[in-house]
Amino acid sequence: MKIKIAQLSDVPAISSLMRLSIDRLQSTYLTPEQIKASHAGMGLDTQLINDGTYFCVWQDERLLGCGGWSYRATLYGGNHSAGRNKARLNPAIDRARIRAMYTHPEYARRGVGRLILETSEQAAKSAGFKALEMAATLAGEPFYNRCGYVVESRWEDRNGKVPVPLLTMVKQI
Repeated sequence: MKIKIAQLSDVPAISSLMRLSIDRLQSTYLTPEQIKASHAGMGLDTQLINDGTYFCVWQDERLLGCGGWSYRATLYGGNHSAGRNKARLNPAIDRARIRAMYTHPEYARRGVGRLILETSEQAAKSAGFKALEMAATLAGEPFYNRCGYVVESRWEDRNGKVPVPLLTMVKQI
């Protein structure tokens, strides 16, 4: 496995992986209607790629996972999501964001997500941040708990017609 900073040329592979990951890895936690609604609230935010804070894990020519961090105010969502905010966060008072973590279902629980998460945490720490936060899915909660994140709040995304449960999870770094 090799981790690399994502490029705009990776967008088709990333988008395909995101759809597959949402459809398969969320299926034991969400109803089919909630999975469909998840596509309205989740997805690729190319601002992360433009900022150089988004990573892809490759094995040969196969994309195994993607994810990253952000120094911008948007907590979650893709280019199509409402409420995006490009404002820069202040590392002295704000928490960096962990964003858009997706793993190919065939490579779940093989270290792909951990590699991306640890790379993102180190990059955010190097940028001066002392804490991180994310909007996590129910499927991701056990993994993030094992990685030292704690649930700050539970809420619902309402970008689709059906509410989708999410959690704000945080970690000091």
